[in-house]
Amino acid sequence: MIEGKKVLFYTLGCKLNFSETSSIGRQLKEFGVEKVEEGEIADIIVVNTCSVTDQADKKCRQTIKKLAKRNPGAYVIVVGCYAQLKPEEVSAIEGVDLVLSVKDKFNVQKYVEHIESRIDETLPCDIKDVADFHTSYSLGDRTRCFLKVQDGCDYFCTYCTIPYARGKSRNMSIEKTIDEVNSIAARGIKEIVITGINTGDFGKSTGESFFDLIKKLDELEGIERYRISSIEPNLLTDEIIEWVSKSKKFTPHFHIPLQAGSNEVLALMQRRYTTELFAHRVETIKKFMPNAFIGIDVIAGMMGETPELFEKSKEFIESLDFQQLHVFPYSERRGTKALEIDYVVPVGERRERGRELGELSEQRLKAFYEKYIGQKVKVLFEEDHNKDIMAGFSENYIRVEMPYQSDLINTIAEVKLIGISDNGHLIGELYD
Repeated sequence: MIEGKKVLFYTLGCKLNFSETSSIGRQLKEFGVEKVEEGEIADIIVVNTCSVTDQADKKCRQTIKKLAKRNPGAYVIVVGCYAQLKPEEVSAIEGVDLVLSVKDKFNVQKYVEHIESRIDETLPCDIKDVADFHTSYSLGDRTRCFLKVQDGCDYFCTYCTIPYARGKSRNMSIEKTIDEVNSIAARGIKEIVITGINTGDFGKSTGESFFDLIKKLDELEGIERYRISSIEPNLLTDEIIEWVSKSKKFTPHFHIPLQAGSNEVLALMQRRYTTELFAHRVETIKKFMPNAFIGIDVIAGMMGETPELFEKSKEFIESLDFQQLHVFPYSERRGTKALEIDYVVPVGERRERGRELGELSEQRLKAFYEKYIGQKVKVLFEEDHNKDIMAGFSENYIRVEMPYQSDLINTIAEVKLIGISDNGHLIGELYD
């Protein structure tokens, strides 16, 4: 029996992981399990892991050990990408009782019904056998919700292990996705972030398309805003961009993975676009939505990226009208084809390149924010607040801070931007 037991959830990695943890939590709640926060004593610990880099693996190991030590006697369950890719390694971590694969992670309640027996078990699976899609969504602050509409990836980029951790691309139907959105709207959520492992690949397993999905969602009542999370440049078509610019509810905010700014390195990565196509997508966004916020993912120091190619990449990135970079130093991943590439960038050099790109990102974001001082924006204020300061985001992803007012939580208010705070966010005041 697990009714009355207390469970602690800890999530590492992407927003998709957070949405899945939330769904697992709702399942356990139906069985009478009470969720507790870190620092409280738990009977069950569920750690949802990431394995995007070696550093992510290390952080997972450290977190699992820390939580097990703080909760002696707790039944420790590990799920997620690290558990799928390296189940035996995870099982060997002191304190771990149960390791669940992608196939079993949404059946946690089944495996904890008899936790008193303390059976240590590792349940791996062949990722090729995973075909089911499990929808999930997060309800963290009851303002924005991350809705998983797609899982898995068929791209097999040479540096990446995600296809081995998540399986093939799959999704539920548009009809069922709409049911989920209606359920979310009934909870009072105002904004949904559409997310997935390869979000734009939605529809591959149901004979539909991502464009079909967003057009349907735009017509639904109850949700006031949608954002599209990370979407591949080859799947973010000009048609989608122009449609978003005219849509009722989709925001002018795009997160697009570039990964490398030279065609030579993109080819080594086996990415499905060129720098010319990427530049065209950015130009098209700005043509239809001049005030759009564009975030770009970049990997610094990929195998084969010589100093000359990095300079070429940096020059290309500087030519783009973006607002923020998300920079990741390259990390070798066992079993990937990138390891067969001859030229290896020293780890210190990867960090230095990452630092350079990080400085560029800070400059662009600050310049974007400064442009908005004195202007009006519509901000959806979130429930979380700290030291009497609350925050929210404009349609084009400007983070705005204001003195806490409880009546503004989960509402969209028109705000005048009057300056930049010490932590780099814009300061707002209600516009009369």
